[in-house]
This record gives sequence, C-alpha cells and structure tokens, in this order.
Amino acid sequence: MRQFIFCVLLSIMVSGLTAQSTYYIVEGKVFDKESKLPLQGASVFAQNTTIGSVSASDGSFTLYLPNGGYDLIITYTGYTTESRRVSSSNPDLKNMSVEIEKKDISMQDVAVRSSNEVKDGLEKYGSFLMENFIGKTANSKACTISNKEALKFYFSKKRNRLKVMASEPLEIINEALGYRIKYALDSFIYDYNTQVTLYTGYPLFEAMTSTDSLQAVQWVSNRKQAYQGSLLHFMRSMYAKQLRENGFEIQFLVKENEEEKAIIPANTYGAVNYTLDDSTKIVSVLPNQLGLVVIYSKSPPEENYIKENPEEIDKFQLTICNFSPNQPIYIEENGYYFDQIDIVISQYLGWKKMADMLPYDYKPD
Repeated sequence: MRQFIFCVLLSIMVSGLTAQSTYYIVEGKVFDKESKLPLQGASVFAQNTTIGSVSASDGSFTLYLPNGGYDLIITYTGYTTESRRVSSSNPDLKNMSVEIEKKDISMQDVAVRSSNEVKDGLEKYGSFLMENFIGKTANSKACTISNKEALKFYFSKKRNRLKVMASEPLEIINEALGYRIKYALDSFIYDYNTQVTLYTGYPLFEAMTSTDSLQAVQWVSNRKQAYQGSLLHFMRSMYAKQLRENGFEIQFLVKENEEEKAIIPANTYGAVNYTLDDSTKIVSVLPNQLGLVVIYSKSPPEENYIKENPEEIDKFQLTICNFSPNQPIYIEENGYYFDQIDIVISQYLGWKKMADMLPYDYKPD
C-alpha cells in the first residue's frame, strides 16, 4: 500500500510541475571514479532544502527543484562528498554524470592520530559547540543533536584552536520549527586568538509531522517569525527589489577621522550595483563600500541578544555584511546566493545559528 500511495503522489507531483512551470528537473547518475561502476544508495540532495533522494541500482537519481539555485550534494559512505551548483537558468541538467572517489583511509588515520583528539571532548566542549553551532536564541532551547556520540573534538595548543568533526551526519531535531536536519558536518573550527567561528557542512531538512494540531499551527507561526528579517528574507527582498517594502534598509559603513560612520545611500540599488541578467535571471550585487549595514525595522532583536550585547540598539535588528574586494555575490530568485565565502555576516544575523535556519524551499505563505 505504501508503494502505491507513493506512485500516486509522484504522478500528482509531476502533473503539478507541468501546470505550474515553477520547478525544474535535475537528473543524473553517480559512479565510482576509479571503477566507473554505478553506485546504488548514494544520497543526493539540494543543500539547505527538504528535497533529496537516493541513487537507484544503476546510479540514477531525479530531483524536482523549485526555480532558483542550489548546491547539489552527493554523499556516499566511505567516499568524498561532491558538490555541484545547479540553477533553473541552466538548461543542461538532465544528463548529469557525477564521479566520486573513495576516501584515503590511511591518510585519515594519520591525521586523527596527529591532531590531538580530546577524549572527554563532548563533556568539555559540548555546551560550547551547542551555543556556537546551534545557537543561543529562544529556538535553540528546543534543539537537540540525537547522535552526539558521532562528534570528535580536537584541540591544537600550537594554534590555540578547537576543531570538531563528525563520524556520520548529525541528526538535529528542531522542535521549535518542526524540522529534522541531517547535517553532514565538514568541520567546526573556533580560533581562540581571533574568537572567530567557522563551520561548514551540508544540511538536509525534513519537515516533521504532528498529530497535535496546535503544535502544527505553532510550527507554522514559528517558521514565519524565523523568516522575518532573516538572511533568506533579505536576499529574496534584494532580488525582488523589495527591501523597503519588506522592512529592510541598507547603509554603508565608512571610516571618517578614524571613526566608523553609517551613511544612507540616495539610490539603494544603484549603490549596490544591482544588475539583473535577463538571460539567467540571476542578480549580481557589489556595494560601493565593502561594509554594508542591514537594518530590519519590523522586529526588535531577541531578548537574549540584548542581554549579551547591552550596548546594541534594541529597537531594530542590525547586521553587518562585509564583502570581499571586487567580488560580487550572485542571488537566485529563491534567495540562494554565491559564492557564500565572499561575504561575512556579523552582528545580529551572525549571532543566529542552525536553530533559526530555514530551507531554501521554504515559503512563508
């Protein structure tokens, strides 16, 4: 019966795609790079979405993606992770061939032995990791990692740096937003000298179901609240040229007489060199000043943030986006942007972590 229902749902989905024309299809096959044999059971998903699949016996996979851009992630136990950027503007997405190679286990063993693993790492650094990876917001209190035993902690005295890795994808349960997140953690690094945190990985969301109607309604409400003023909301608003309408204002952060000063540009979209490519429908943005102040005025910062940062203004949310010199970012209509390493987010949105993250296929309506 389950198989029959799945087939019916798939038929409905395909017919819906044809009618709406708001989705595109990504098809391909996964192979072993050395033997060229197909790999069955490889996980193929669009990062930061609820959309994923596994490869069939011939290595084939098919995904239906809402229009926009994504990082397509291909993982397989014992193999390196492969990432491919896909977009609705790319017409050649139906014959993708992905070759992945086996990990060099011997080199991994050497790296582990020489990296100073902390035996009681979870006990010593577990709370620190949760605060800097899951977050310290109200939603973070309702988040748990169900397989913490997969976490491995390494501390380098020479570099004064903490590094956290995982032997398997982390299973994050977000009871506040109603998501299960399978997070393939590449690494989490905290530098005690600079107090800078950097973590990279590949999240796949799964919307939770509930027999409690009140809880389901609360999840919808919490997701909408998390979306308002988020980075996803900002990027979508920038793409659609609806910053002011959606409660955003941008300013430039400049130095004047050795002091930082915020300046409001006369023409917002001209000042960020907003350009829409008519052929690809991708927007490029490169502000005239690398320090971009983003203000969201429709909601104040969370109480926890104000307690930690009493010097910050508590009337609106203030975030600073630092761009790399001469490196524009490119925004797709779903709010996905690249290259994400070319922009550093600090202040309010930098304070928010995994507990407040929404998938790229989330729609507030």
